[in-house]
Amino acid sequence: MTAALDRTAARRWVEAFAADFETQRERLTELDRAAGDGDFGANLRSALGKVQQRLAADPDTARGVFAAVSDAFLDTGGTSGPLFGMWFRALSRALPETDPADLTQLAEGVREGTATVQRLGGAEVGDKTMVDAMVPAAAALVDAAGAQKALTAAAEAAEQGAASTEELVARRGRASYVGEVARGVLDPGALAVALFFRAGARALDG
Repeated sequence: MTAALDRTAARRWVEAFAADFETQRERLTELDRAAGDGDFGANLRSALGKVQQRLAADPDTARGVFAAVSDAFLDTGGTSGPLFGMWFRALSRALPETDPADLTQLAEGVREGTATVQRLGGAEVGDKTMVDAMVPAAAALVDAAGAQKALTAAAEAAEQGAASTEELVARRGRASYVGEVARGVLDPGALAVALFFRAGARALDG
C-alpha cells in the first residue's frame, strides 16, 4: 500500500533521488555532452547540494520539503535548473499546509508542474526533452492516485518516456542544435525525471 506523503516520506524521496543521481551523474553528463553542452550533471549536482542546505532548516511538511527543492533548483544555472524549479514549485503548492498529503494532491501538482514546464519551454511529447518523461508520469499518477503503488506506475511511465527519446531528433533544447547527431542519445533531462519517480516509488511504495 502506498504510504502517506508526509515530511518524512518526502525527505526520504528527495534523499533517494539525490543518491540515485550521484550513481548516474557521469552517465547524465556524457549524454548531455553528446547532445548538448555537457553541463547537465554539474548543474543538477549543484542544485541537489543546495537542496541539502535548505533541508537543514528542517521543513515540517511535505509541502515545505518540496518548496525547499524548488528554491534550490531555481537558484541553479543552466536551462534545466529553473524548469525543474518551476515544476517542483507547482508540486509543492498543490500539497496541503499540514501533513499528510494524499496522492491525488501530489498528482495534481505533478500535472500542473508539467503544464508549466511545457508552457515555459514550449516542448511537447516527442521533442526529446524532459517533457517526454514528465507527461506520461503525470498521466499515470493521476490515473493511479487512489490505487496501490501509484508512484511505481508513474516511475514505469517516466522510464518508458525517457527510453523513447533515444531515437528521436530533438526539436527543443540544446540537442535541437545538433539534429541527427543526437539520435541514439537518451535525453538526460527525461532520464533525471525517471530517476526522480523511481526514487519516489522506493520511498512511498516500498
